[in-house]
Amino acid sequence: MVLNRLTELRKSKRWSIQYTADRLGIAKSTYAGYESGYREPSLEAIRALADLFETSIDYVLGRVHDPKFPNEKKASIIKMDLLCLEKDSLILDGKALTPTEVKHLVAFIRTVRGMEGE
Repeated sequence: MVLNRLTELRKSKRWSIQYTADRLGIAKSTYAGYESGYREPSLEAIRALADLFETSIDYVLGRVHDPKFPNEKKASIIKMDLLCLEKDSLILDGKALTPTEVKHLVAFIRTVRGMEGE
């Protein structure tokens, strides 16, 4: 865990150590220990910290540099027609699906969708 992350997150909210600890339901000394590195939070505490600061566990742990959740970033959506996929595009059990297998897959999905629509 990157120790400065907790301090930065708390200060960005303009919260005191006491206020933050109260929101987490822990003692002020426990939270202060997390920030100083004297204590290591449990997995449950890390999850609570991430929820409180509205960020990801990965950010709290220093695994990513962006405090926002990945799903908040604008993502481009790629639409493709399964029947127009190039050879070796779909793999199952380590083998590429043949064009015939792709057509069977599409037929199966259409059948299931038809049964769900009834």
